[in-house]
Amino acid sequence: MPPCHRGASGFRGVRVRPSGRFTAEIRGGFRLTLGTYNTPEEAARAYDAAAWRFRRPGHDMNFPDVESLEEAEFLAPPPCLVTDEDRRRHRQVQRRIAIAERDEQLMRQWRARSPDAFFANLRAQRRSNRRHRRAVAAFELENSNTTWTENDPRWDDLWTETTSDDE
Repeated sequence: MPPCHRGASGFRGVRVRPSGRFTAEIRGGFRLTLGTYNTPEEAARAYDAAAWRFRRPGHDMNFPDVESLEEAEFLAPPPCLVTDEDRRRHRQVQRRIAIAERDEQLMRQWRARSPDAFFANLRAQRRSNRRHRRAVAAFELENSNTTWTENDPRWDDLWTETTSDDE
């Protein structure tokens, strides 16, 4: 008899999710997802309880020492219940996502209607960044303990300032 396939989790009917949690599912002409669990053992216990319910043979079980459906259901973890708090938190997240999407849509419309204002703001930010870089270069020039090398491209910010001032 060929060995049974147990997957990366080491248990039959248990898969590892990308999040690191474990999903239990049972197959047999159908596919029934039993839930997501924190440990592979919990998922395997849930699989065994479902296998007992579907009257699977003993060699299909992950834990052969379990001798009855009642024992398998007792050892299986309780199902994950969705509480009112979970629903409230989900609604809150969905509202925030909707607000963010609406903000992005309005920003696209605003940029389309008034590109001059958008690009004027962008130019002002670039000017501010340029002034800051020039101030840092001037400070480094005055500082005798500078870590900049002689060929450092950051010196160019200072030289472009002095040549533009001379003109």
